[in-house]
Order: sequence, then structure tokens, then C-alpha cells
Amino acid sequence: MSPLTLIFLAPLLTALVLVFVPAREVRALRGLTLVGTGVPLLLAVLMFATFDNAPLGPGTIDDLNLNSTNHPATPPEDAPTAVFLEYENGYKFTEHHDWMPTLGISYHMGVDGINVGLLLMGALVAFAAVCCARDIDRRIKEFHILLLLMTGGILGAFMSLDIFMMYFLHELALVPTFIMIGVWGHGQKKNYAAFKITLYLSVGALLALAGLILLYTQVGAHTFNLLELLDHTSVDDSALTPDMQETIFGLLLFGLGILVSLWPFHTWAPLGYAAAPTATAMMHAGVIKKFGLYMLIRVALPLLPEGAQQWVGLLAALALGNLLWCGLVALRQKDFALLLGNSSVAHMGFVFLGIASVSVIGITGAVLVMIAHGLLAALAFGLAGWLRAQTGTTDMEKLGGLLQTMPFVGTAILMALLAGCGLPGFANFAGEATIFFAAWKAEFKVITTIAVWTALVIGAVYMLRAARHILHGQVVATPLDGSDAADWFAKLPYALLLAALLLFGFWPRLLSDKISPAAERLVPPGPQQTAQQP
Repeated sequence: MSPLTLIFLAPLLTALVLVFVPAREVRALRGLTLVGTGVPLLLAVLMFATFDNAPLGPGTIDDLNLNSTNHPATPPEDAPTAVFLEYENGYKFTEHHDWMPTLGISYHMGVDGINVGLLLMGALVAFAAVCCARDIDRRIKEFHILLLLMTGGILGAFMSLDIFMMYFLHELALVPTFIMIGVWGHGQKKNYAAFKITLYLSVGALLALAGLILLYTQVGAHTFNLLELLDHTSVDDSALTPDMQETIFGLLLFGLGILVSLWPFHTWAPLGYAAAPTATAMMHAGVIKKFGLYMLIRVALPLLPEGAQQWVGLLAALALGNLLWCGLVALRQKDFALLLGNSSVAHMGFVFLGIASVSVIGITGAVLVMIAHGLLAALAFGLAGWLRAQTGTTDMEKLGGLLQTMPFVGTAILMALLAGCGLPGFANFAGEATIFFAAWKAEFKVITTIAVWTALVIGAVYMLRAARHILHGQVVATPLDGSDAADWFAKLPYALLLAALLLFGFWPRLLSDKISPAAERLVPPGPQQTAQQP
């Protein structure tokens, strides 16, 4: 069994075990959930540490006895086609079993430089979210089961090399979000937020599904296996005409774009995150929202290169909408959770801009920002949840002087806000700088100039404004007596997320050296056509 299968199954099997645990056994429920997310985290750390970009890595195709650490540079002559494709595309730790061969659906897992970092980020955020779920005081059993389903679904989606399974597992992770906001959410607008997020994300998922179905029917390969689809389209140039590529890419762009909160289809995100339970906001904003971006990079760009070129100009313009519009909205926010929600949407603009560049450096920067933002969003929403639980509010005008009353939490908030500004030393900096270079090289010079100004000025203003209101000044009376994170377990999730942000901030090559070779295989060879700048 591949370690990827263990990562995928551990949360789901734990959720099954929780079904039989009495609801009154709260300590057991929480302890088992920690185990169910801790195992994937440990395995993800080990895989990330041992991953390299050699032609083949450990754990490929058990029945071919390729599980040793010493692999040849080329596969055996009698190896099946799947093995050759895995060699060629640099996937490691793969596991492949036919599931519905008549429909071309299979259980196919693997990691390369693109998703190995995302897998680590997702596992870390899931573990941190479980640690922050202590604020749930009713229907605890059901909440933890749903949280485990979210974890297993999204980790499986990142690892899947079958498009059908990729989409199905994402939906498995997405559906609990609606339930958790409606049942455990807070605020007077939680029902409206649950309805809005359900409506928007359902429409986005349907558009994306339509694009994937059209892709399956038009390619004619009778398989959902991503590697076989790539191989088929590379051999048969007529499988997808330029017009058909444009249509399918457009469906995927707007469908997945809605899931990612692409401007102007973003309004569900700030409201939904502000109303969501802390752990849910951490998981969705940090991890699940990255799936749409991942699909564009993993599926849309390599399979639909000509279609992508027809949409990159519009995508770059919409990315600027994320950065500029949501940045300006964040400036007006008085609620810390809503500020974080708008900031999260704004940061997606960096990733979209990197994808629009259709270049190795742009894709590398996009994945860097996806990982960095996942860690940052989880940290920020986790801290916002702590403030809400301890003070009864996230209204910045009702908070103040937290560095005095909550030194650990206050310091963590300050670090998160500085990371949100994109300062050097934090993981966001390398990715954002890389994307700016890629966008400039792709001839999006006006958009890049405005984006840089937005990041340096507007982003810094609303982040530092939040720091001034929350952390400094006179201590403001709040409905509850706020207390700091005193014990080690309360500090653990924030410490882990901060450590990861600083680690990848000071040593971004830990990620980029893995991402870039994989990005080279995704971007079509030769000079890239650049769309006219809007």
C-alpha cells in the first residue's frame, strides 16, 4: 500500500470509528480526531523530506518491485504504459488500481513537485484546525466526523491522478462546509452566509463538471486518467480543436474561478468565512479553496494550452480585480474576520496572475503563494476564532491593547499581519515576487504595475491598520474577560503554522526546487503566445 493511500484513508477510517464512539466521550472524540489528522501530517512530512525530482522515486508500482530507494533512470522494458507515463511525468509514491474500467475511472494516486508541498500544507492545516476545534461545545461528535471527511476528501483530491476521482473527492470535502456553517456558524447572518456559499459553490461546481464532461467526451480517449489524457492529446493533435479548447477552458475557468472566489464572483467568501466555525474557516480558506487553482494548473493548462491562450488576458484583468477591489473593500472593514476574508480573496489574485502568465516561473510562483496563503489563512482565521471565543467579538473598535493582555496571541496576530503584507522572511514574499516577474515578462506590464502598488500600499495599509486597532492603544472593555493561550496545546497550532511560514520564507528553495521541474512539464514547450493586455 502506498503512503498516499494511508494519508487518504486515515481521516476517513477515523471518521468511521467516531460513528461508534458515544457522543458523551468528548476526550476520546477529540483524541481520535487528532490521531486521524496527525498520521497524514507525519506521512506528508516524511514524503516531502524524501521527495526529489529524479526520474522515479520510492513507492512506484508495487507489483513491479520498484519500492526500493535505488531506482533506475528509466523504467523496465516490460513495464506497463502507466509506469512509463509516471516516469515521464515525474510522479512518485504512485498507486494505481482500476475501479470502473468501462468508464475509464481508476484509483490512481501520485505526487510530483506541484502537489507534494500542497499535500504537506493541507495536512498541517487540518491538524491545526482540529487543535482549534475546542471551541465547539455542542454536537461535537458530528462536527469532528465532518472535519475528518473534509480532510480526507481534499487530501485525496490533491493526490488523485484521475480527474473523476479528483472532482468527486473535492465535493466530498466541500459539502460539509455548508452543513458546518449552517449548524455551528455564528452571527446573525450565518443562515444567509450558508445559503449564499451553497448557491455560489454549487453553480461553480456544476460549471466545472460540465467542462470536465465535455473534455472527456471530446478527447475520445475513454479515460479519466490524467496521464493517459495528456499522452493521448500529445499524440493526437486533432483530439481537441482550438475552438473546443477555448470553450472547455472557459467553462473550467469560470467554474473553478467561482470556487476560488475569482472577482467578481467572490462575495460569498468574506461573509462565509466570517460566519464559519474556526476550524471550518481554516480548512476552507486555507486548503479547500486551493483546489480550483490546482485544477487549473494540473488539468486545464497542460490539456488545453491553445484554449488557455485565449483567456489569459481576461484572467489577468480579473486577477487585478481581486487585488484592487478586495483590497479597497478590506480598507473599510471594521470587523477583523471580514477583513481577513477580503484579504484572502485579494491574495487569490496573485495566484490567478501567475497562472495567466503561462510560464514556468509564473506557475512556480502561483504554487508558492498557494502554499504560503494556505498556512497564513489558517493561522489568521484560527487567531480570529480565538479572539471571538475569548472576547466575544472580532470588532476591531471593541478590541485594543491585546499585546498587553494576550502577549502570545497578540504576537502571533502581529506576525500573521506582517506575513499578509508580503514582507521578506515570510513564505508569501518569494511567491508574490516571482509572480510579479512572470507577469511583467508575459507583457502584462500595466496590470503588474497596479498589482505591485496594490500589494505594497493598500495591502500594507489595511494590515497595519488592523495591527494598530487590535494590538496597541488602550485596552478596551469587551463582553468577556479575554485570556491568552496559556498551555502548550493551545499554542501548538499557531506555533506550527508560524514555523512553517518562517521556514519557507527563509528557505523558499525547499519548495521552488521541487515545483519548478514539475512546472516545466505542465507548461507547453516553446515560446508562449501572449494575449493582448486589456
